[in-house]
Amino acid sequence: MKKVTEDQVIPLFPEEQKTQDSAWQKSIPAQVFLNYFFAINYHINHSAEESGLNHQVFLRSHTADLSEQDLKALAKTLLNSWSTEYALRATAELGDETYLRNALHWTFPQAYYSVFAGLQAFLYTLGIKTSHEAVLRREAGRLVVKNAYPRAIGFYAAGAYNDFSIHRLPLAGYKAGLQIAGKEIEAQAQIGQFLRTTRKMKATTIRAQVQSNPATAIKSSKTGEVLNKWSAQHWQQITWRMGYTTLFDLLGRLRISASQKEIDRFVEAEIDFKLFHESLLSIVSYLNGIHESYIAKAMGLEKYQQLVSELPQHLQNSFVQARLKEQIEPLFSEGTTTMQLAVAA
Repeated sequence: MKKVTEDQVIPLFPEEQKTQDSAWQKSIPAQVFLNYFFAINYHINHSAEESGLNHQVFLRSHTADLSEQDLKALAKTLLNSWSTEYALRATAELGDETYLRNALHWTFPQAYYSVFAGLQAFLYTLGIKTSHEAVLRREAGRLVVKNAYPRAIGFYAAGAYNDFSIHRLPLAGYKAGLQIAGKEIEAQAQIGQFLRTTRKMKATTIRAQVQSNPATAIKSSKTGEVLNKWSAQHWQQITWRMGYTTLFDLLGRLRISASQKEIDRFVEAEIDFKLFHESLLSIVSYLNGIHESYIAKAMGLEKYQQLVSELPQHLQNSFVQARLKEQIEPLFSEGTTTMQLAVAA
């Protein structure tokens, strides 16, 4: 791993992994992707004091005036989230390495859609009633910046192309290696790289959209032709369209990879698929638990308990009840003034 400076790259760990084997070379993109999600999970689990909601002022002040129609809408969206998480967990229980390798075709989108259904339900309690993914990510980004989420996942990237800044991740300035993170510095370096590459993808996508439309395209002041090359000033003109790049944008890479046939590259790679699946499931469970805590706060504990008690058979006595009993109900106990959320396993 190396520290990135303006003028040079300084080796931080001289034992950085070499890549000589051709099979390993082909597996590098998939290994990097695994590294990213393992690093996120590592960072959450090694930030115990910053992974809960007990210090979130936003949560303590969270209330909602929900009608019966609103409660039904919330129940439907939460059921989508829970059923998708159930399917993700069912895959994990099968556990076979070969099965998990081929299961990426559906576990990638399952992880993504389970979290985004939970996010959609949370945003609904804030009066943001939409299923539009771009809007959900934009609003989630704003909430991250406003400290609605624990600091462990409060990191984000901002700024124009080639001038990105990483916030709330102090070790993100180090260059990530190809090894699985075993230290916090390695995890933050890999998350920082993931934020930068994802924001770069978003910027180039927006540029393509802007330039393909004659009404919005940036053109040469001399010839009037659509510009093919952009300066820093041109990139800055579209920064407002990008919003903030957060964990929810990183999860969006799962959907993109599954839908653009990149998944084949992962299936053919020589990586630890069981570890990949475990990391994804842990992140999904953690984020869903946070959103469920917010929703329970908005609905009131009694109504939330009733909702959980009426779940379909496949969700009875499942992880949903476990999170309710272990994470949510204790937050409403007598004398409790703040809600505390432990890292979900």
